[in-house]
Amino acid sequence: MSDRRAVITGIGCVTPIGTGAESLWEGVRRGESAVGPIDRFVPEGLKSRIAAQIKDFRAEDYMDRKRAHRTDRYSQLSIASGRMALRHAGIEAGALDPERTGIFMGSALGGISYAEEQCSQYMAGGYRSVSPTLGFSVFGGASSCNMAMEFGFNGPNETNSMSCASGAVAIGRALQAIRRGEADVMLAGGAESPLSPLSFGAFDLLRAMSTRNDEPGRASRPFDRTRDGFVMGEGAAVLVIEEEGHARARGARILAEISGFGVTNDAHHMSAPLPCGTQAQRAMRLALNDADMLQEEVGYINAHGSSTLLNDVTESKVIRSVFGTRPVAVSGTKGLYGHPLGASGAIEAAITCLSLHHGWLPPTANLTEPDEEADLDLVYGHGRDKRLDAALSNSYGFGGINATLAFRSR
Repeated sequence: MSDRRAVITGIGCVTPIGTGAESLWEGVRRGESAVGPIDRFVPEGLKSRIAAQIKDFRAEDYMDRKRAHRTDRYSQLSIASGRMALRHAGIEAGALDPERTGIFMGSALGGISYAEEQCSQYMAGGYRSVSPTLGFSVFGGASSCNMAMEFGFNGPNETNSMSCASGAVAIGRALQAIRRGEADVMLAGGAESPLSPLSFGAFDLLRAMSTRNDEPGRASRPFDRTRDGFVMGEGAAVLVIEEEGHARARGARILAEISGFGVTNDAHHMSAPLPCGTQAQRAMRLALNDADMLQEEVGYINAHGSSTLLNDVTESKVIRSVFGTRPVAVSGTKGLYGHPLGASGAIEAAITCLSLHHGWLPPTANLTEPDEEADLDLVYGHGRDKRLDAALSNSYGFGGINATLAFRSR
């Protein structure tokens, strides 16, 4: 195993509850849901008509007008989060060795919303009405490639599309790149902009989303007995991950260490988790082993907690199987900002790092009646002041993907 260690020195994000690391943390501490009636389009005929939307985002605040014009919202959120992450880490992009700096991102759907918009343009006016930027805007890799061009980084670059685990997988791969000596600094995370009629409608057809339209702020309720599905959201988060010696040499503030990663596949079903949870268990154990971390060190788990009937029960079984009867605090934070698909693992990794850094565990929003099958030490009602040695963050996705990240306090 490599003796190169990786630490988190910066966080950037655009989310429904806050933009930037400080604002995100304030939103978590405030504990108010950002879910409301969807207004990006008219949800006529849909059972679910609510979403967690980002308000007041202006791409020109984070990039020049020309690049903003040439990129869709998906890439704009990525670039903005990357710029804020560098600023939070106290790094000028030009001061880094570009060939030793890389970018790994994740997204479930990439630029699909822009593709939908341009399809409508085509149907109304033919090819001449379609933007010439369409071809290089909609593919998933537009996120990391646009970030590379914006910041001038020539190192390892990729965007994975592993459904709702994409952001977590990107961060895990960045850890591996640092360990292998492929880079000294990695920007890693996820971005998603899925709030468009076809994408939203497709999930509505699956009946996976909450229909609590009359009380949207209470709709996403992980582990609650009355949960009825997830709430779609949008957002992005990027972490600056540095080789520890590189970070210390420049006197960086270290928020946490990323020390382990595990990823598996259920090989079972495209949308339903494997009921016994054996592969999700294995992902957690792989992350612990990769981190050389004892179960006794883990004081908190930021759960995937999607608020769907099957996921929350299965994840509860998984956590109990790995940790046995030892109580470990668990919370799901999607009640605040919905489920931004491939960005969720990155946002939750950021929250986990901030929990370690500040010594405070966020409660599970909207949890009032814990499901009897979720017999965990669930944090709800109020957050907890607690200094931690280590924490885990779980992310699960369509296709049976299970990813776990392990973090240590520094």
